[in-house]
Amino acid sequence: MKGKYVILTVFGTRPEAIKMAPLIKNLLTSGEFATKVCVTAQHREMLDQVLDIFDIKPDYDLNIMKKNQTLACITKMVLENIEKVLEHSKPDIVLVHGDTTTTFAASLAAFYAKIPVGHVEAGLRTYDKYFPFPEEMNRKLTACIADIHFAPTYSNYENLLNEGINPDAIHITGNTAIDALKTTVLDDYKFKNAVLKKLDFGKKRVITVTAHRRENLGEPLADICNALKKIAMNYDDVEIVYPVHLNPAVQKPVKDILGNTPRINLINPLQVQDMHNLMARSYLVLTDSGGLQEEAPALGKPVLVLRNETERPEAVKAGTVKVIGTNCERVVSETAVLLDNEAEYKKMAHSVNPYGDGRASERIVAALRYRFGLTENRPEPFQHAAY
Repeated sequence: MKGKYVILTVFGTRPEAIKMAPLIKNLLTSGEFATKVCVTAQHREMLDQVLDIFDIKPDYDLNIMKKNQTLACITKMVLENIEKVLEHSKPDIVLVHGDTTTTFAASLAAFYAKIPVGHVEAGLRTYDKYFPFPEEMNRKLTACIADIHFAPTYSNYENLLNEGINPDAIHITGNTAIDALKTTVLDDYKFKNAVLKKLDFGKKRVITVTAHRRENLGEPLADICNALKKIAMNYDDVEIVYPVHLNPAVQKPVKDILGNTPRINLINPLQVQDMHNLMARSYLVLTDSGGLQEEAPALGKPVLVLRNETERPEAVKAGTVKVIGTNCERVVSETAVLLDNEAEYKKMAHSVNPYGDGRASERIVAALRYRFGLTENRPEPFQHAAY
């Protein structure tokens, strides 16, 4: 008789860890699976912060991060190192998340070993293979390998159908990012970051900013920074908080342009609880991050996306997210609309978040039970009011 099915989760970056943590917790408490955790540590320090917050102790740590690592280097290191993990753990399925190089390389390694792959947060697309880079192709290539696809939304489901994926292999689950917020956001939260401790969220309109994507490096990032400087100069009651990515290509221009600017706080990347509670107390969010486009709407915060495209169009349709690009004057003017026009602000802030109800992890576990014949009932899909 078959013992517990072995599920190996593989991830390597902070965003993946945040979104996989609730799923790992659900798998561990289900009692029906032998759950193993493998981290590649594609991002070491930021990954470890999340593991500590959620009290997740990896069974395997590949520790591949190198100084000035390239995409080819990451791919090679994951492929070479995870082979032994697969041999040792003998998983019945490998679960990967989203769009990182770890995701694609781990999927490819599992394919070589003829081990089924489950893709969490499947079906997001821009249909521009260079935007976001390399994430768009990581997602598409992983979809070609995956045996079961956990699509957050109905539009993700439709994208997969259009690519010829068998509908029986797709489960609409909602996004596990929303599950994570239930754990991290607290009404009586005390910030750990010294700058955040001193901010008066009652008297200041705080704007949370993140900008670090590869496609925004160079002139686009400079334009974003110049826009932030103008916004800070134009509004005495606005305080900008910008956790600056550790990439030197981000650190240098941001500090050169924005260093010592009044009411602009350049801080190190935040641990996940500080970041989530900062967003929860902010007035609005400016970001080129994918994850924040999902998280901030769940917290009732308007999001201006510092990109020209998004693979997450659901919140744009719902009205809580607006894609504005990186042009300096447009960033200033679109931000001004939300700062000056209360009706426009409320319209975005009160839109319904389309990404989940906090039960995505439960649905994924239920889908795995269904796949392995532990139940005859296919789980009901996540349904958003807009579908």
